[in-house]
Amino acid sequence: MKKRSLGLFATAGILLTLALAGCGNKTVESDKESSAKPKEEQTLTVYSAGPDGLAANIQQAFEEKTGIKVEMFQGTTGKILSRLEAEKNNPVADVVVLASVASMDGLKETDQLQSYKEAANAKKINSDWSDAKGYYYGYSASALGIAYNTKNTQQAPAEWTDLAKAEWQNKINIPDPSLSGSAVDFLYGYTEAEKMAWATMEKWKENGLQVNGANKEALDAVITGDKNATISGVDYMAYKAKADGEPVEIVYPKSGTVVSPRAVGILKDAKNVDSAKAYVDFLLSDEGQKLVANAYLLPGNKDIPVKDRAALDEIPQLNVDWKGAEAKQLEVLTKFNGIFR
Repeated sequence: MKKRSLGLFATAGILLTLALAGCGNKTVESDKESSAKPKEEQTLTVYSAGPDGLAANIQQAFEEKTGIKVEMFQGTTGKILSRLEAEKNNPVADVVVLASVASMDGLKETDQLQSYKEAANAKKINSDWSDAKGYYYGYSASALGIAYNTKNTQQAPAEWTDLAKAEWQNKINIPDPSLSGSAVDFLYGYTEAEKMAWATMEKWKENGLQVNGANKEALDAVITGDKNATISGVDYMAYKAKADGEPVEIVYPKSGTVVSPRAVGILKDAKNVDSAKAYVDFLLSDEGQKLVANAYLLPGNKDIPVKDRAALDEIPQLNVDWKGAEAKQLEVLTKFNGIFR
């Protein structure tokens, strides 16, 4: 892959995961202030694509365990990439956590990350989700399925093509891939693995498929009954909604679906490298992986049991190669927008 400036992500039409609005919840201390502090009081700066509850729980547990203070900025992967680009002449972040391994691989290819191959528990983490040279680790993943309203659905869909049938007319949606990195991952994986994928999407359009905001907005439309099913539904969100008593269930088509890894890496210009390594170690530890499982995500360590959800080996998967995916994802996103815009 040819090196490109990170500006491609922020400006070339929302590549990968990309809601590029807004930045920042807290003000990060200046370099001068940080360097003037005693070493033990320096703050580790983490940019995290969430989920919000999980990110907060990891921050609290890590701070309690290590005594290292964490300054956390939470946003979508697109917001984080945009912020990194804006700060490229004065880097702030030490650790980045993205909801798309393709985006993380793009950071590696543009020389934005440093290797941490000796990370504790690295060998326990799914190698298919991680970089072989230790530039990033897929510490968790979500699977993308069909989330449907159990009150409005007489027969659950079994295949992606089922949603082109008359009973689903004007009752289906998909998260907007310009706002959802997982939706871009789904489109990339589905079109790479299924030769009839684009023809199926044309049929979805004819059947009234609505492009419906980000992941939460798409799922909320199903929960309220405005829509009966969402394509590329993020499973951990559906499982959590179900646990909260909402009338929602998720299925994975028998022909296979996309599992979308989430990755952590240390930025090349990190100022607090030792603390950054400790943070990565914690995410990969059994304690960190149990927090991942408690958020209804798939842990990167397969030995950690999942919570009230399908395990990885129970999900039919499409064969997706994420290495070098980001350039192809832009092509897929452009074609999708040409059909649905």
